Amino acid sequence: MVNIICMKWGDKFPPLYVNRLYAMVEKNITIPFRFVCFTEMSNGIRAEVEIQPLPELDLPKGIPERGWRKLTVFAKKFGGLKGVTLFLDLDVVIVDSIDELFSVDGEFLIIKDHKRRHRLEGNSSVFRFEIGKHSDILDYFVNNFEKVRSEVRHEQAYLSKQMHKKGILKFWQTSWMPSFKYHCAPNLLISWFKAPTIPDNAKIIIFHGLPNPPEAIKGISGKWYRHLKPATWIEKYWVSN
Repeated sequence: MVNIICMKWGDKFPPLYVNRLYAMVEKNITIPFRFVCFTEMSNGIRAEVEIQPLPELDLPKGIPERGWRKLTVFAKKFGGLKGVTLFLDLDVVIVDSIDELFSVDGEFLIIKDHKRRHRLEGNSSVFRFEIGKHSDILDYFVNNFEKVRSEVRHEQAYLSKQMHKKGILKFWQTSWMPSFKYHCAPNLLISWFKAPTIPDNAKIIIFHGLPNPPEAIKGISGKWYRHLKPATWIEKYWVSN
């Protein structure tokens, strides 16, 4: 049994995203799994999803959203869970089997940041860890928040830095988790003639910044300077059943 977890806080993503994430996981895994969503708003989430309260994290009010809450997954007895755990962002699109994500060697795996390839920095849309093994990362953050915030911009930079210090930072195979924006969507003039495609060997397509899956399906890039033809193939994978 493996754990697959997600978090939903605030109103950025409606329950539909949780429901579709569960459906995509179920279609693309043969390993017994426990799917848990940590949220303060469970209305509209399908019955198959186990709901647990969103972990508390004492952050100053009014600061920019930087994903810090994700660090709560490193609590000693997080959610009463045990063992290997895969964290998934709500806006990913799973396009192939994810079984292999649980057999790859490594204590901690995360996506290599697609924008800053020269840095030892991950993208935390998809990462794997073992419950309770790295509570020191959360403890240090809680006790040194202002110092951490002065050194790194967001949670994934802090997380990568700390795992690197431990000597266990490892990145997923790049082709498994392409960026929709950088690897699926054509650039510049080509984008006017060619629609986005699924790169070879992709397992999970990640969406960061704009667009999100619903906009990508319609061909809405979210930026006035970026043209995007509709990626209608997303509808095949981003489904609720």
